[in-house]
This record gives sequence, structure tokens and C-alpha cells, in this order.
Amino acid sequence: MQSLRPRSWVCSSCSRLLRRTSPIDRQRRWLSVGSKAGAAEAAARPHIPVDNAATGQQHDDALLRQMFDSPRVWKDYVKRARLQSTGLFENAYLTHPEGFLVFARLSLKKARTIVDKVLNASTLEEYRAIVKLLDRLSDILCRVLDTADFIRGAHPDRAMQRMASEAWEMVYEYMNELNTTAGLNDQLGKAMGNPEVTKTWSEEEMTVARVLKSDFDKSAINLPKSYRDRFVELSSEISRVGSVFMNEMTPEQRFVVLPSSQFKGMDPVEARNLARRGMIYLPTWSHYTAMALRSVHDENARKHVFYASRTASAKSVELLEYLMGLRGELARLSGFESYAQMTLRDRMMARTPESVRQFLGALTISNGPMMKQEMADLLDEKKKTVPDATSLQPWDKDFYSESIRRSMKAAQRHDDFLSAYFSLGTVIQGLSRIFTRLYGIRFVPRETLPGETWHPDVRRLDVVSDTDGHVAVLYCDLFYRPGKSPNPAHFTVRCSREISEGEVAEAATAQSEGYGDLPNFESPELAANDGMSLSKKNGVLKQLPTVVLVCDFPQNASAGTRPALLSFYQLETLFHEMGHAIHSVLARTSFQNVSGTRCATDLAELPSTLMEYFAADPSVLSLFARHYETDEPLPYELVAERLRLSRRFEASDTEHQIILAMLDQELHSSQAVGQELNSTEIYHGLQHKFGLAPPDPPGTRWQGFFGHLSSYGSTYYSYLFDRVLAQRVWKVVFSAGQDGGAVRRENGEQLKEQLLRWGGSRDPWKCLSGALQDNRLADGGETAMALVGSWGTNSLGRDIKQR
Repeated sequence: MQSLRPRSWVCSSCSRLLRRTSPIDRQRRWLSVGSKAGAAEAAARPHIPVDNAATGQQHDDALLRQMFDSPRVWKDYVKRARLQSTGLFENAYLTHPEGFLVFARLSLKKARTIVDKVLNASTLEEYRAIVKLLDRLSDILCRVLDTADFIRGAHPDRAMQRMASEAWEMVYEYMNELNTTAGLNDQLGKAMGNPEVTKTWSEEEMTVARVLKSDFDKSAINLPKSYRDRFVELSSEISRVGSVFMNEMTPEQRFVVLPSSQFKGMDPVEARNLARRGMIYLPTWSHYTAMALRSVHDENARKHVFYASRTASAKSVELLEYLMGLRGELARLSGFESYAQMTLRDRMMARTPESVRQFLGALTISNGPMMKQEMADLLDEKKKTVPDATSLQPWDKDFYSESIRRSMKAAQRHDDFLSAYFSLGTVIQGLSRIFTRLYGIRFVPRETLPGETWHPDVRRLDVVSDTDGHVAVLYCDLFYRPGKSPNPAHFTVRCSREISEGEVAEAATAQSEGYGDLPNFESPELAANDGMSLSKKNGVLKQLPTVVLVCDFPQNASAGTRPALLSFYQLETLFHEMGHAIHSVLARTSFQNVSGTRCATDLAELPSTLMEYFAADPSVLSLFARHYETDEPLPYELVAERLRLSRRFEASDTEHQIILAMLDQELHSSQAVGQELNSTEIYHGLQHKFGLAPPDPPGTRWQGFFGHLSSYGSTYYSYLFDRVLAQRVWKVVFSAGQDGGAVRRENGEQLKEQLLRWGGSRDPWKCLSGALQDNRLADGGETAMALVGSWGTNSLGRDIKQR
């Protein structure tokens, strides 16, 4: 959760984000459900750590595969007598739709009590407690917002969706109140400025204090009221314009209309679907454009399609440039030179726009030789059909890339053959085995109680440590269903956080006095966590991370015998999302502001991107990849062929991403403030200056389609940054998988102890320096960013060739 910004006291969802989802704001509060629902279930299933004896491990490992691969086994496993609802995620308030409002109102009451304590602090002890109070305030708000935001988009019941949305809006409105409460900032500043206070704080506590103070500073809370009012206006307008830009972006030309004879090479079935009276009507805003650019032989036809698909409407570009101007004004109002400077200063490893430029410049140089070779290969391919060709046109690149790939595919078996070795159950089983070997944690299947999940297909896994017992709860919503979002994602609906004895005492008092008609809880400890899972070790009580993984894998509807089979891309997707989940599991901090994936934004994708390397490693795949019918082990050469094909033009992809990251920086720089902005001129200039691929021709304006400029303003480079870091960690920590390095416990422990377990509670450069054992990184800065860029994105495909 990032506190006290224009949209503050909220959390950014991971997201795969950088690549798969945009940041989602969240908050929280607590109130009572008007019934005693859930009491029977609490008694029926005590909250104790799962047994992790050896015999249990063997049973759990076998059951993992069955509960995802066999619908019959799953139905038998969850068969039970009808009992009262235990509440979504075992939250005793959420047994029925109105429970969201009860939960929200009670949470707001708690939040206001904490705000009063902070504002009235006067003694040394009260100032020493301020960070813990503010973190708890954040947690109370996020308990409501994280859960409500997920449920309003995932639950099939309209009443649940509606009540979750109302609860979210109720708490969000209170969050906006907090953003104008200058006294909170003043009190935190007094605490941080008193050595008698700060000397008692832990390193983690001090980190949380800095995060909160920085977010206060960015929200213009110290400015005169007229400036604060303008800040709120700008924030609201930025949100509105960003939404309009994302939802209403359109091409200048809706259709490309050409004679059917010019579309030779395109799939004839698809071409017939687009044909009318001898003409092809190809919709610009569709997958058909990419298909045509890859397959149509006629260069002139490809040119028309390219121009149409690379030219956003004038309105879209106008909205984009207006959005950039608003952000620039917001930054200046807050005392920053640019929006990029404001965004990068905290919660980012780069810290400054110049550091980002150093990274991208070094990466451009590193990528150059491979890019030159790929362009030479494409020109050679073009000369096979155009012997006198001396250069490539922008509309040639996809066509000749696909031509080379087709020649590579000739010797390959169909991808369906590969998927037969990746049933969903075997993959989940394999992930548990990998994490057991690397980190000493495993997945234990757990029966879901009535009302605990939002759909019958959702499976629950408890994450169990061989040293700490039950450490997290993982809900897997992995199967396609109508109306469900197709975007794979990781959601943390409750973060790790230490629960104080005072909170338990408050809950006990509330229970004994019947305050607010609370649900009946099994214990004051459970009441302090709304009935959700807890852990206790060495007298320290913590709320367990509760994580949801969402994918849209097809589930076989026949007879219930054939499991869901994953393509290699889907396998990588699941590994990627599970990388986020394990980060949330292992970073079990005492403060929720820095738990799990609430780390530096440009570090958050490292664990998930790293997992994609594991998905392609032979020693990892040998742990689980077997044919779903014959149990034959996977022939690894099938994977090697698939990797060589998919990564054949990786340098071209890297260059494209570099240009986009540079564009993101330029549009959020000081030149976007107080002057006319020509985003087309900037984009084309970057292509000419830094690109080796043929640049977009005059008349095009593709940047109007770049939706990530709205959701990742000035942080788009993070995608490339974490790609580089992931390949470096893979090589240095895990020996690029050589000699079983991908499954060695000492390697996993090194990554866990030096990086994963810290979440956002430690300087990310120190975490990275420790993991890679490279002191050059310890202090960060421009030199370290340039060093990372110089490492390049060494292709996994090229590594495969050397084996």
C-alpha cells in the first residue's frame, strides 16, 4: 500500500503487472455482520498449522495432481454436509452481500480511532507508536479495499458485486479525507525528527516511516489550501482523462479496403470472412492486421495495413498529450521538475530520470550487435524473393520474420504434442516440488468450506514451511468461465502483518461486550483477523498472506477424465504468476506497507520473470513433466525447439521495448510542462536516433495506442529492467540451470535470504547486491543502473543452443 498520495492509503496491485495488469487502488475498514454466521464452521475447522509429517507430504503431493486434473476427485474431495457460510476467504463478515457494508463501516470506525490517536499523540511513547499505528491504519483500509476490489470483479453474484463496490467506494471516500489531514503528516514528521523516538525503531519500522513521509510530501499536503485544492482537481482530471484515453483510443482509419487479389498468402478462411464483392474489408483495430502483416505477399497491401494499424486517431493523440500536460502540472505543483522525477524518487530503484536513461542507453549498446544480425537475416530473407533489395521497409519486418520462423517450424511437431506433458495438475505438483527443494515450502490441498470461495472451481492450497508451519493461503482460480477476465493476475487480498497484543485485547473486549453485533469467533486472535488464517511463532502473532491466482485455462468438459492441458506459453504464464505469489509468501514482514510484492516497483517483476527461466529448465521439468496418459517423461528437445522458435527475434523485441521506455520517459519529462507537446515528433525521433529496425514512416502516430503510458507513467522501463535482472540472477545464483543449479537448496536459500524475504523493508540495491554478491550494486545510482543495462537481455533461446 502506498499511503497518502492523491490516490493514497491504497495499494498497487502487482501485476504482473508491469506487463499484465495496471495498478489497482485499495483500502479497508471493519464492521460487524448482523448474524452469527460462521461460528459453526470456525468450530468445525480449528485454525492450526497443517501437519507436515513425511507421510503427509507424500499424500499431499499425489493429491495436488488429482485435485486439478480430475473433476471427479475434486467433487469427491469437497463433498460435505450443508453448513452455514464461513464467509469469503473465511472472513466472518462476508457471509452474505450486506456483510461488505458491515465490514466497511466497522473498519472505518477503527480507522477513525487510530487517526485520533495519531493526531493527539504528545508523549514520547505515543510518538514511538506512530509508525505502527499508521501501518495498522493502512492495513485496516486495505483489508476492505483489496477484498472488495477483487470480489467486485470476480464474483458471479450481482448482489455480491454491488455490495463489494459500495464498500470499496465508502472506504475510498474516507481515504480522500485522510489525504487532506495535514496533522498526520505533521505528527509523523515530529516523530521522525526526534532521535529519542527513532532510536527505538527497527530498520523495517524506519523504512515504513520514510515511505509514509514521502507519500505525504508527494500529495502537496504542506501547500496552502488553494494549491491543495488544485492538486485534488488535477488528480481527479488525470484519473478521468486516463480512463477516457484507455477506453476510447481508436485508429484514424477503421478499415483497410483493398481487392481480394492483393491478400494472397493470408489464411483463405479468414480472408473469405472479410470479403465482400471482391474486396477485403480488414478492420484496423483487430488481430487481422497482425495476421496480414505476417502473411500477405503483396508489399503494397502490407504497406496500407501498416499505415492504418500504426496511425491512431487525432483525438487519441490529443488526449494523450493533454494527459501528459496534466501530469507535468501536478509534478510542478508538488515541487518537482517533472512527473518522472516525482514518480521515480521513491519506491523505485532508479530514483531519477537520468538513471533510467543510463540504463536504457547501456541496454541499447548491449542489444546492438544482436539487433544488427537479426536485421541482416531479415534482409537476406527478403533477397530470396526480391534479389535487388538493399533495405527493409517497416512493413517488411513481420512478414520476413514469419517466413524465417515457418522454415524453422517445418521440422517441429505441433505444439499440442508438447502440451500433453503439461496437465494442470502435474504443473501445480511440479511447482510445489520446486519450491520444496529451493525454499522448504510446499502446497497442501485444503478443503474449502461453504461460502469460502466465489466459485466452485476455485481450489485452496495452504503453503506450509518445513520450519515455520502454515505460512500462507493460496486460492487458485485457474479455469475459464464465461464472463471471467481473461487476464492472468496475482492478487494479495491480505498482507502479512504482525498483530499486537493490544489488538487482540481490543477484539476480546468487543466480543465480550457484544459490540456492533459481531460474529462469534473461536478466539480473540481470530477476531483480530476477521476469522482469517493466522500464525504464531515465538509469541509473535501474524496475519497470513492470502493470495489469489487467476488464469483462464480451458477445462475439459467431456466425461471428466481428460485433464486441462497447458500450452508452453500457458505453462510460462502460470510459473510467472506463481513467482509473484511466492514473493508474497516469503516476504512475511511485520508491517503490511512493505510486505510481499510491496517493494520497489522496478523490482516487483524480478521473481516472476525469473520463474519463466525455471519453466524452461530441463532439471526442473524432469520433476513433473510427464505425458498425461502414458506417464512418459517429457523429451526436452521439444522444449528446446519451442524456445529457439519463440526467441528467434528477441533482440528486435528488446529494441522495440527500449524505444517505448524512452518515449515514456520523454513524455513525462520537463518538456511536457507548460509548452506544446508533439508526441509524434518525439516518438519518431527516438526511433531514428536509437533504433536499427526500419522506423515508422511520416504520417503515422502509433503512440496514441500506447495504453501503458496511462497506467505506468514514467515506469515502463521496469519491464526491461526486471528482464535483465532476472537473467542475471538466473546465471549467477542458479548457474543458468547447469548441473542441477535450478533445484539446489543452497541457491534458493541465497535468493530467499538476500532478496525475497525482505519485501520492501530493505534497500532493494542492497538486496540485489547480496543476492548477486556484487558490491558494485550496493549503493545504486546512475553507475549501477548503467551496469545493469550493460548486462543485456541474454536470450534464454541462445542459452538453449549451447546445451
